[in-house]
Amino acid sequence: MPGSTGNGAVTRSTLRQQIADALRDEVLGGRLQPGQEFTVKEIAEQYGVSATPVREALVDLSAQGLLEADQHRGFRVHEYSAEDFRGMIEARSLIIEGMFLALDEGRQRHHDYEDPRTAAAIAGVRRRGEEAQRAAAAGDLTVLIGYDLRFWRELSALFGNPYLADFLHRLRLQSWVCTVQHLRRPTDLRGRLWSGHTELVDALYDRDTVTARAMLAEYNDDSIALIERLAAE
Repeated sequence: MPGSTGNGAVTRSTLRQQIADALRDEVLGGRLQPGQEFTVKEIAEQYGVSATPVREALVDLSAQGLLEADQHRGFRVHEYSAEDFRGMIEARSLIIEGMFLALDEGRQRHHDYEDPRTAAAIAGVRRRGEEAQRAAAAGDLTVLIGYDLRFWRELSALFGNPYLADFLHRLRLQSWVCTVQHLRRPTDLRGRLWSGHTELVDALYDRDTVTARAMLAEYNDDSIALIERLAAE
C-alpha cells in the first residue's frame, strides 16, 4: 500500500485502484463467493486502510457489475446465472462482429501491419495468447484469466475504437466472474478450456475473418455447453 507522502488525492486514487484490483482478484480467484456479503468497515480493517478509498473501490466494482450495493447491509458479490452467461456471450459476439466488419471493410485504424508499432503490438498480443494457451492446456484457471483478459484487451485495442475495447473488456471480466464459480469446482480442467488465442491472432493478421468467426462461434458454443453442464451438476 502507498505511504502517506506525496499528493493526497493521487495517493487515495492509487489506493482506491489497488483495493479494487485486490478485490477483483479475490472474486476471480473464488475466494469471494457469489452472494457473499461484506461491509466497507470489514474490508477497511482487512487491508488496514481508511473507509473512504474502500468505499470508492467498492462503488467502482459495483459499476463494473461485479458487486451489488445494499443500502443497509453493505455489498455482496453479484450472482450470475447460466442464462446471464448466454446474454454476455451474445453481447460479446455483437461487439466482436463490429470489429470484424471494420476489418472486412478496411476501416481498421491500424491497417499497416508493416508499421513497427503495429507489428510490436501484434507480437505482444500473440505472446499473451501463447501464455493463455499454456495456462489453458495446464488447466491453470487463475493464470489463464489474467492472460486472457490482457489478450482480448490488447487485441481489441488494435481495432482503434477505445469505447468498443472498454465495453468488451467489461463483458469479458463479467463473463469470468460468472463462470469461475463453476469452473473452480472440477479438480482437473486440462483440455476443457479454450486455447485458440494464437490461431485467432493469425487468422486476423491474414484478414481471414471467415475463419476467425468460425473459431469464435465454436468457442462460444463450447463455453455455453460447459457452463450449463457444470451448473446442472
